Amino acid sequence: MNPFRPRRAATPVMRAPAAILGLISCISALSLASSEPRAGAWRTADPIEIQGRLCARAIISAERTYRIPSQLLAAISLAESGRYSLARRATFAWPWTVRSGKFSRFLPNRAAAIDTVRRLQAKGIRNIDVGCMQVNLSYHPDAFADLRAAFDPAHNVYYAARFLTRLQRSKRSWSQAVGLYHSAKPAKSLPYRRRVMRLWNSERRRAAKQRRRRVIAAFEERRQRRLAAQARRRVGLAMRQRRPR
Repeated sequence: MNPFRPRRAATPVMRAPAAILGLISCISALSLASSEPRAGAWRTADPIEIQGRLCARAIISAERTYRIPSQLLAAISLAESGRYSLARRATFAWPWTVRSGKFSRFLPNRAAAIDTVRRLQAKGIRNIDVGCMQVNLSYHPDAFADLRAAFDPAHNVYYAARFLTRLQRSKRSWSQAVGLYHSAKPAKSLPYRRRVMRLWNSERRRAAKQRRRRVIAAFEERRQRRLAAQARRRVGLAMRQRRPR
């Protein structure tokens, strides 16, 4: 080849396959981008987070059912049975929590939690808090049919939601209801109320960030699909133009 002779421009027939290949590559790239897992999708399972979801799902449902302000019941659960996860650097309500005075345990499962409560009761101890929302078995003796129901996240959370709603109706204040949920004594209810309010603000900010991420992810997914569809149409048009007439 003479390096000083200018190269001839590729004919349309030669350019078409290259264009089609380029468009196909573009479609493949868009398809891969749209199929990429969202942030956190490949996270390894964390036992505290997994168990915490049992409480979280029941709380979301109860807040909607009883029209409790969003994330308020969640904040109370964190104050009552929150367990910190080093893996997630976050706190989750633990459904198998048992407390009685200075005695406090995060048990591994429902059976262990029930066994722990029975052993405490065998010793004559009655002032025992149980489950996601730490419902007190002494102050609420008719809350649950049995201990299995007491440690069922849905039963535990829904009873707490009904109790909190009754307190709110009597005081016409969610803030006061939160304090009374813990104690009728101001020396105990005021610090507890302040703590829950801080947690509530934090939970609302976290929920808002999650909603924003979901909206952005959904928008990006729609955009990638639209671009992929446009690229497929261009490929189809290029192939039709290439066909001999």
